[in-house]
Order: sequence, then C-alpha cells, then structure tokens
Amino acid sequence: MATPKSFTPREIVAELDRYIIGQAAAKRAVAIALRNRWRRFHVAPELRDEVMPKNIILVGPTGVGKTEIARRLAKLAEAPFVKVEASKFTEVGYVGRDVDSMIRDLMEQGVQMVREELQRAVQPRAEELAEERLLDLLLPSSASATTSGTAGFTQSQGGTREKLRGMLRAGGLDDRSVELDLPERSTPTMQVFSNQGIEEMGINLQDMLGSLPFGKKTKKRSLKVPEARRLLAGEEAAKLVDQDSVIRGALERVQSNGIVFIDEIDKVAGPGGINGQQGPDVSRGGVQRDLLPLVEGSTVNTKYGPVKTDHILFIAAGAFHVAKVSDLIPELQGRFPIRVELDSLNQGDLVRVLTEPKNALTRQYAALLQTEGVELSFDPSGVAEIARVAQMMNERAQNIGARRLHTVLEKLLEDVSFHASELGGERKVTVDAAYVREKLDPILKDEDLSRYIL
Repeated sequence: MATPKSFTPREIVAELDRYIIGQAAAKRAVAIALRNRWRRFHVAPELRDEVMPKNIILVGPTGVGKTEIARRLAKLAEAPFVKVEASKFTEVGYVGRDVDSMIRDLMEQGVQMVREELQRAVQPRAEELAEERLLDLLLPSSASATTSGTAGFTQSQGGTREKLRGMLRAGGLDDRSVELDLPERSTPTMQVFSNQGIEEMGINLQDMLGSLPFGKKTKKRSLKVPEARRLLAGEEAAKLVDQDSVIRGALERVQSNGIVFIDEIDKVAGPGGINGQQGPDVSRGGVQRDLLPLVEGSTVNTKYGPVKTDHILFIAAGAFHVAKVSDLIPELQGRFPIRVELDSLNQGDLVRVLTEPKNALTRQYAALLQTEGVELSFDPSGVAEIARVAQMMNERAQNIGARRLHTVLEKLLEDVSFHASELGGERKVTVDAAYVREKLDPILKDEDLSRYIL
C-alpha cells in the first residue's frame, strides 16, 4: 500500500508559507488533514479502513490562495491531484459532465505519475538500449559515406562500433540525421452518448486497437541524432515499464492519497435552499446529490478498473458571496466537517505577495527580462505603490485578490517588455514609486478606462 510521506503539520505549513501569503487557518487545516493520512497508516490494521478523511470547505473571495493551497499540498505529498469546477457538472439526466468523471481524471493523473516515476527509475538502462539502436542506424550511413569518399568508418574495420560510440557520446555526431519510424498521434477521442449526458471517457482508438497490427500507424521521419536519441530512450523506457505494475501502483496511490479540489462549490448551492429553484438551476441540487456517494465513499468504474473513493480527500472551495455554506443540502454539508474562512488580502498582504514567495512575481519578471540582458529591479517604494494601485482597483471594481497584481504588472512593464531587445546602452530599469505613477496615473485618473485596463 502506498504510504503517504511523513511531514509534520509544522513542516507542511512552513512549505506552504514559501508560496502562499497569510491564510494561517487554512494552512493548519490542510496540514492536519495530510498528517492524518500518515497517522492512518500507523494505526492497527482493523481500524485503518474505518478512519475516513475529514473533507474541507475553503470559503473566501477569489485570488486569496484557495486553489494554490490545495495544489501545493498535493505536490508536497506527491499525491494524484485534480482540480474541477462544480459548475461544469450537471445532474444525471442532463447534458453535461457526470461527477464520476472527476475520479476518472484523478486515475489518469495517478497512472501518469506512477508511469513517469517508473520510467525515471529505468532511464539509465533505457539510455543504453537507445544508444545501441542509434548505433545500428548510424553504421550503415557511415559505410555509405566511406564508399562516396567521405571520412567515415566501415563495419568491417576493427573497433568501428566503439569508435562510433565514442564520437556519439562526445557529441561529434550531433549534426547527422537518422530516419525513425514514429507512431502517429492523430488518434481521435471518442465521446460516449447516453441518457446520462455526454461523458468524455478518454477512450481512444489506440486503447482498443493497440494490440492489432492495423491499430498502430507509424510514419518515417528524419531527425537529428540528439532528438532521435531522446525519442528512442523514451520508447525503451516505456518498454521496460510493466503496464500492469503502473496500474496497480496508480490504483493504490489514488485510493489512499488522491486529492480532489472542487472549486466553485457555491455555484451549485442556492440561497434559501435548493427547493423552489426554477429554470436552468434546477439540476444544482442534483449535482450535490450526485457528489454525495463520491464524498462518503463509493466505487467508480474507470478504464483501469474500479476505484474506491473512501479515502480520497475532497477539498471544496467557493466565494459564497450570494449563497452560504448552509445553503448546500444537509447531507453534503455533513461530508465536509472542516470549514475554514480565508481572509481578503489587504495592501500589506499584496506587498508580501510581490516579494516573499519563492515564485514571487517580481522575481519572475526580473528573470524573464534578464534573458534579454535587461536588469530589472524593484525598489521597495515601487513595490508599495504597485500594491496600493492593485488594492485601489480591487476596491473600485471587482475584488480579484492577488490576481490583480498580474494585470497591474503587465501594464506597468508593457513598454520595457516590448522594447527589451532594442534597448541600447541603458540596460538597467528600476521600478520605484515615481516610475509606477508615471506609467499608471494617466489610466487611474480615468475611472472608466481603469475598469477596463486594470
């Protein structure tokens, strides 16, 4: 069974702090949920299956870190993770996605994750096999080159293969081309139509006909040696990995460690309860009822086999501006016992978002422009002014939280980004308060214009 990684709640929160500003309560809640998974694997076997995950609802406006908390948590735990939007699903019997598809998507993620891990483990052997195949392709071309008077080797000469191997490893053959038979990737995806709606099953013709000769179409392509070597290594790695082992490992990991993030859960709740809803919202209560068996534990059929959802962690999130958590049907509320309200971001938080995270936006923009030889630096006064502008626009228009910083920075650095490759001797740009005001004040003064641009 796939045992979760051992991280203490404090270590989990510290890792989340590297990417997400504030929201201590939400971080603590998900940290405890992740730690409880590890604890479950260390209780008595007869009790282990009885310990169910405590699902979480994150309540807060957009742009405050709800999705990022769930995504980073899954990455930390190396767990299969899928993000879905509740508003994309409809009740069984209506046209739309079936809620079971989120588990099928999660299983696909698990299979891909396990396959990549196993392929990395056999990569050294795959590289060796790819090298031998590449040498087989190169030797005939060397012989033909010799007959035409070009420098090369013939197979009859002693040590030819080893000399060619040395040249290959030293990069001396990187300019040569070889021909490979590569599979075509134009396989269409099938959609299954039924009285339960249109469900994308992800079943393609290769899955059904892959074992038959006419199910495998290849096309001959001429590739440079480095690219051919990479593709051959990938083919060999795929051959070395047992598909049954991949599916077994993925099934264990999904059932024990999988995380499903359901965004916009408030969109399937109605103010004042579901009863009495009319028009296009009639199926919203049905979506909630369809979610119930998944969240409380059921079995979903996938093309890799049945998947039990008993120990999958579900994290739901929503702004709940109009509806409230209490507007969800009582049965679903009971399946999400942990509720955490996230705080709106203030100007001080936006300053921290710009500077503190490992992937802070200021670091990203500086790194991007550095590729053009432009040294971009952010003065503290400039960072404070950017945060002030973002906060002002969040108050003036719709509050979209930290996402407003992307819009403001794109407009602020538009000229530099456009002319970066053309700048002459002056390759250093300092963003201070005066620079921000010079670029953005004309837009901010026109309230109507600022609503469209910022």
